[in-house]
Amino acid sequence: MAVPARTCGASWPGPVRTARPWPGRGPRPFPDPRGPASGPARPLLLLLPPLLLLPLLTAPGASAYSFPQQHTMQYWARRLEQEIDGVMRIFGGVQQLREIYKDNRNLFEVQENEPQKLVEKVAGDIESLLDRKVQALKRLADAAENFQKSHRWQDNIKEEDIMYYDAKADAELDDPEGEDVERGSKTSTLRLDFMEDPNFKNKVNYSYTAVQIPTDIYKGSTVILNELNWTEALENVFIENRRQDPTLLWQVFGSATGVTRYYPATPWRAPKKIDLYDVRRRPWYIQGASSPKDMVIIVDVSGSVSGLTLKLMKTSVCEMLDTLSDDDYVNVASFNEKAQPVSCFTHLVQANVRNKKVFKEAVQGMVAKGTTGYKAGFEYAFDQLQNSNITRANCNKMIMMFTDGGEDRVQDVFEKYNWPNRTVRVFTFSVGQHNYDVTPLQWMACTNKGYYFEIPSIGAIRINTQEYLDVLGRPMVLAGKEAKQVQWTNVYEDALGLGLVVTGTLPVFNLTQDGPGEKKNQLILGVMGIDVALNDIKRLTPNYTLGANGYVFAIDLNGYVLLHPNLKPQTTNFREPVTLDFLDAELEDENKEEIRRSMIDGNKGHKQIRTLVKSLDERYIDEVIRNYTWVPIRSTNYSLGLVLPPYSTFYLQANLSDQILQVKLPISKLKDFEFLLPSSFESEGHVFIAPREYCKDLNASDNNTEFLKNFIELMEKVTPDSKQCNNFLLHNLILDTGITQQLVERVWRDQDLNTYSLLAVFAATDGGITRVFPNKAAEDWTENPEPFNASFYRRSLDNHGYVFKPPHQDSLLRPLELENDTVGVLVSTAVELSLGRRTLRPAVVGVKLDLEAWAEKFKVLASNRTHQDQPQKCGPSSHCEMDCEVNNEDLLCVLIDDGGFLVLSNQNHQWDQVGRFFSEVDANLMLALYNNSFYTRKESYDYQAACAPQPPGNLGAAPRGVFVPTIADFLNLAWWTSAAAWSLFQQLLYGLIYHSWFQADPAEAEGSPETRESSCVMKQTQYYFGSVNASYNAIIDCGNCSRLFHAQRLTNTNLLFVVAEKPLCSQCEAGRLLQKETHSDGPEQCELVQRPRYRRGPHICFDYNATEDTSDCGRGASFPPSLGVLVSLQLMLLLGLPPRPQPQVHSFASSRRL
Repeated sequence: MAVPARTCGASWPGPVRTARPWPGRGPRPFPDPRGPASGPARPLLLLLPPLLLLPLLTAPGASAYSFPQQHTMQYWARRLEQEIDGVMRIFGGVQQLREIYKDNRNLFEVQENEPQKLVEKVAGDIESLLDRKVQALKRLADAAENFQKSHRWQDNIKEEDIMYYDAKADAELDDPEGEDVERGSKTSTLRLDFMEDPNFKNKVNYSYTAVQIPTDIYKGSTVILNELNWTEALENVFIENRRQDPTLLWQVFGSATGVTRYYPATPWRAPKKIDLYDVRRRPWYIQGASSPKDMVIIVDVSGSVSGLTLKLMKTSVCEMLDTLSDDDYVNVASFNEKAQPVSCFTHLVQANVRNKKVFKEAVQGMVAKGTTGYKAGFEYAFDQLQNSNITRANCNKMIMMFTDGGEDRVQDVFEKYNWPNRTVRVFTFSVGQHNYDVTPLQWMACTNKGYYFEIPSIGAIRINTQEYLDVLGRPMVLAGKEAKQVQWTNVYEDALGLGLVVTGTLPVFNLTQDGPGEKKNQLILGVMGIDVALNDIKRLTPNYTLGANGYVFAIDLNGYVLLHPNLKPQTTNFREPVTLDFLDAELEDENKEEIRRSMIDGNKGHKQIRTLVKSLDERYIDEVIRNYTWVPIRSTNYSLGLVLPPYSTFYLQANLSDQILQVKLPISKLKDFEFLLPSSFESEGHVFIAPREYCKDLNASDNNTEFLKNFIELMEKVTPDSKQCNNFLLHNLILDTGITQQLVERVWRDQDLNTYSLLAVFAATDGGITRVFPNKAAEDWTENPEPFNASFYRRSLDNHGYVFKPPHQDSLLRPLELENDTVGVLVSTAVELSLGRRTLRPAVVGVKLDLEAWAEKFKVLASNRTHQDQPQKCGPSSHCEMDCEVNNEDLLCVLIDDGGFLVLSNQNHQWDQVGRFFSEVDANLMLALYNNSFYTRKESYDYQAACAPQPPGNLGAAPRGVFVPTIADFLNLAWWTSAAAWSLFQQLLYGLIYHSWFQADPAEAEGSPETRESSCVMKQTQYYFGSVNASYNAIIDCGNCSRLFHAQRLTNTNLLFVVAEKPLCSQCEAGRLLQKETHSDGPEQCELVQRPRYRRGPHICFDYNATEDTSDCGRGASFPPSLGVLVSLQLMLLLGLPPRPQPQVHSFASSRRL
């Protein structure tokens, strides 16, 4: 039974290139170690039945040692299991803690979580909270319509006639470059005092409103001044609303003119660069201003569209996409003689963040060539809108065409597809400076209920790509009260620093008439909004009664989460909503798809499922049982769900009434409170308390020692039944303080931890106590003091037996330091308590193993030693099996946990690699374990990650987005005399002032630091135990470098015991399994849109009204170059003065008369 010593040249006796005999098969030549010509060699993994391994290990002329037999390794595994179980029984104190709970049965009651009642109560509370905001919204919208109706338009109004607080005034006054220019124009701006308000996370003034006007809108225009005039009356309504409901946060009126008036007043968060904020592009405004949209954008890429004009078109399309929300559907195509999609999307797709990103990247690749063919473009667009075999908005239908001009009106196409009903609106955009006749473009828009716009230069892009919303708002205005329905938005980041919010929106209509008997005005005035912070909604949900792994979540009609413990965006861009799908917040499976669909449909339901969950530290996967219960939140588009593990059906509630009645003194005088005092730590162990909101006046701190100090100081003043404290949290904390102290007294204090090579013992409870013994061990305690946020705690509740947790190691960091012998491995297990027929898990106990000492112990337990004597030696004439102690130079023995991380090894040089993914330690062996189904892999995507900014890729090149004229252009006199030269100058001016307007990163433009992280997608890979639950011997067949290995799960633990021959060759190196997070573009969007997730759009749609007046459909408006303007702009540029904003020239300016 001996095995010869292996070398890279000859692994086994016999012919060098001949295989060992296989049962039932003839000799098989070994594969060439260099692999086939097509690529590198891959190890072939062959599972061998235990009985067939014997002939392989027997060879004539063998040396004294052989690879251990399977029964030997199973014996080692039993010894390991017994040692672990013995230590945990003695020191863990599971049984003793059960007895302690039963002995103190009079100090607590067992309460039941009834899922249906719980979820219905929380849904009702959320409904009531939102309903109060709805009433405030309606008061504001009604008041706004009445104020505007009674307002008298003033043609000669001046800036000094209007007094208001300009939210950006302070920032502009602080601008050293613009100080002299701006001070003279601020005579109408109020100067206010502000006070810090924790509810707003900001300094506010409750006596005034604030006004924000976009940078590219001239504040002194007649339209804006009249808007400021009549909206001033809203101030009193805002104030009255807050008086009736002091919990109201931001109340905002977003005007269709771009003016934002909000309450309470606070200075605008001025960016360090250009402020691109425009309320009309905010997610809440877009949702409130129009019904859902099906949009097809077609872009003329014929040969005449080149240079600056094509660049303007690309930017215009990107800006247009930013006006769409997740309720909308879109596709983008380019056309010349033929039409084709610019991206891989062949049909309308949801206008979500990821799809819009695909479009924006694809648009940049458009190239101008060929001749203009409007017919091809419009036929493609109509075919897209008529495709009924796909998911779409099924409300407003529109075509947006960007072109530099043409003569064809394609009337035959409109007659075929759109007339006489005209269900598709056509919007046309004349882009660039040219001398083409625009009459055909105007005709197309006017005969198809659309609008014609001109985009002669950069400055006109933003305003003219969002004005179409006014046209879509016409049917809403004409529908009157029927369209006055409050809608609740997706989650998004508040621009004023409130954090994640949802907003209730209500459109505000123009009720004026031009004269007696005239048609009703059909302009939307704007959108009224009231914010609700997610934290305020979370406060309505039960927290600590659901246990560490129970939670409440809510989703909207798109399946996006409103509430979820995994909704944690690392970075937010306030221009985009936070759209995390429920199936991305959790690990997706068929059961969850079914639950999601039922919730979107507004149904009630309950379902128990077996599913996979990711650990809190995202290193492990556990298969668990969860109970899902869900109900709709009435009067909203949201649905609420509750998730409970079976062991959280019941929970403990401390009943300290006897002690409280006896002690009418501060809580610090209660019996068990003394064990929270640091003076008791030396004898009773160190106590960490969960940083919960026990009392309103308790000062929070990230330092647990300081938090405990604050807590003790407050308890010196507070009585046990104080109204300012949460009695449930406070009493449970004190109860668990006493119970864990009794564990010290009964079990830990009399034991010698060093005898069993333990660094610490510990207990953590649902009540928020973590007690670590002895006190000195707390110095190296790195677990979260909140048990519900500690990975070991949550995993122990979900797993039976003993859960090992090695110290976390990043492969990029240096190895563990073992000099002070303080590196430990956590072993924990849940305490299951049965009281009558009620079972619960109120605590977790465990030990911390001394890594080096247990590594030595591991060698002994996996050896042929029978007593604590010297290792057995094999004589020269005898045959012996190798073991993990004597033969550690030839035999690798390791314990790996269920995530694939190294826990213990018999190789001293691997001790500093404990905690690393085993593929980083032995890639060949880890791949073998994976391929033999000892491990299963789960891949998922984190859509909330933050990544460092990428360095610009155009260093040394011309400024981004700048059109550079060719030599032919400079030599062409006609070019200089045309408007193109003016457009180029204007572009260069904008580029110098605004740092490349065309492709500026929105976060950068909004003033974020250069080094700010941006949102990105990360691919996560976790491994967990597969289907193999037995003992296996196997061989990694890799030519002359073949390796034998044995693997076996250790009962009642999360460990895999592996014994393998040490590799002597590197020829068998295969692809390394990766576990760490990697940057990713996410799943292929082009494939995902072919199987879209279930969703439902809003229940209301206003896309048609028979009384709509479509005569106002746009007209040409040009801004010809002026020598005087050119000279003045040039002088200002040379002097370093910012140009005074000019009124935007666009076709709606005359019609928006308020």
